[in-house]
Amino acid sequence: MKRRHLLQTLAATPALLPAQQTSPSPDENAVLAVDSPESAGLPVRRFFTPDQFSTLQSLADLIAPSIDGRPGAKQAEAASFLDFLLAKSPRDRQALYQRGLDTLIRTSRTRHQKEFSELPSAEANALLTPLTAKWTYAAPKEPVAAFLRAVKADIIRATANSRAVAEANVAGRRRATGLNPYWQVIE
Repeated sequence: MKRRHLLQTLAATPALLPAQQTSPSPDENAVLAVDSPESAGLPVRRFFTPDQFSTLQSLADLIAPSIDGRPGAKQAEAASFLDFLLAKSPRDRQALYQRGLDTLIRTSRTRHQKEFSELPSAEANALLTPLTAKWTYAAPKEPVAAFLRAVKADIIRATANSRAVAEANVAGRRRATGLNPYWQVIE
């Protein structure tokens, strides 16, 4: 009996299925508008205060400026990436950045009575003299020098791996080794 019941069920199955639908013509397909991620909105600051962020932007522009039409840290939005990165970084790395940026802000206000971001390049570079010291494997003992060394490496790395530099490399037919990946903050 069980086999007969199975065969009857299989024979009745096509009657239970809906009739096949015809596929729509290409003219009937819906067309979706596609926008770039950049048009969605401005990035949200995650870690730095407004003063710290503007100081970091100015510092990034001094460390990795745009040269010969090649994108610099400002065009690569390296400060925004570092803000995103430091929000997820270990606490000691966050403290290094906060203390270092606060020291630059305080020093520029006391010596020049201006914000770091408002200083001319010559005056701003005078505050970055620890970067001119000879490089050694040992980390600097002075906190500001340790911060400047770390932020310089991070800014250069963020700029070199940015979308702006990757697009400039493609536009200029400049080939790099590897796949030339870049970072992009995903909300």
